[in-house]
Amino acid sequence: MITRYLAAFVAVVAAVLLVPVAAVGQTRTPWGDPDLQGGWSYSTLTPLERPDDLADKKVFTDEEAAEFVEETLQRRNADRRDEDGSRGGFINGTVQTSDLARAYNEFWWDKGTAIVGTNRTSLIMDPPDGKLPALTRKAQKRVIDRRAVVARPAHGIEDRPLGERCIHQQRTGPPMMPGGYNNNMRLFQLPGYVAILTEQIHEVRVIPLDGRPHMNDTIRQWKGDSRGHWEGDTLVVDTVNFNGKTSYRGAGKNLHLTERFTRANADTLDYQYTIDDPESFTRSWTVQLPMTRDEKQLFEYACHEGNYGIEGSLSGARAVDKATTDTGTGSR
Repeated sequence: MITRYLAAFVAVVAAVLLVPVAAVGQTRTPWGDPDLQGGWSYSTLTPLERPDDLADKKVFTDEEAAEFVEETLQRRNADRRDEDGSRGGFINGTVQTSDLARAYNEFWWDKGTAIVGTNRTSLIMDPPDGKLPALTRKAQKRVIDRRAVVARPAHGIEDRPLGERCIHQQRTGPPMMPGGYNNNMRLFQLPGYVAILTEQIHEVRVIPLDGRPHMNDTIRQWKGDSRGHWEGDTLVVDTVNFNGKTSYRGAGKNLHLTERFTRANADTLDYQYTIDDPESFTRSWTVQLPMTRDEKQLFEYACHEGNYGIEGSLSGARAVDKATTDTGTGSR
């Protein structure tokens, strides 16, 4: 949960310094930094990796983009009830729960209705093929081991994903990535600080800009240790000291993340990040995710309150254990 310090920080910034919509033409804060403040949405239908059938095609034409959007919206439509209703997988590792793959209909999702404004066919801009670099053997084993734990009926609460346990949502960052809903953030600025609020499990990063060094690498955190600085009009945020439990796309605890925020125009914030983790990936890789202005009110994402998913998952797993034990097959 958000600490009292972070809550006070955000409240002060929101009350005193948040630029109103009427002043979006303002390009500098009162103390002279480039003005990046406000609400930003990063929902998009553009996939992280370039689809195989697009090969070396980096950018859609407008006609191709419209066709891709129409096909993607139809394919992802959660109101469909057809032979592909299970989406080819199980929930909590059991065939008995495959019907839950479309438990949420389209009303609950907010994945976006358009691709990025650049018409790129993937969010990955480097490597040039738009694909994730291969994982190292060490990272492959880490991913396989974790998937095996999540796929089986849970032995205990520690087996369930961090988001389900209301500890951390990986796509809220760092780095930030679009998902099914809550694809938005608010950026606040104070002299010497930037704060990024992603209202899913109340996650706020307070990033100092005063040149202080990173914390000792024995201090590891869920969202790492971030330090920022300006390169011209671009805010560059350097993050290290992850705890290794979030494993973004197979990354490990020694991930070095570099994020870049640049105000492209009044309604666009260009967001790029580079993943550098030689222990986990065969090369570094970079994503470009343009964000659009979105000043809609944010509401609390009350994760722990009414979190019946954990109770349901564990009680369901115990029911499967009992059923398989009774038949002599077992599940452990």
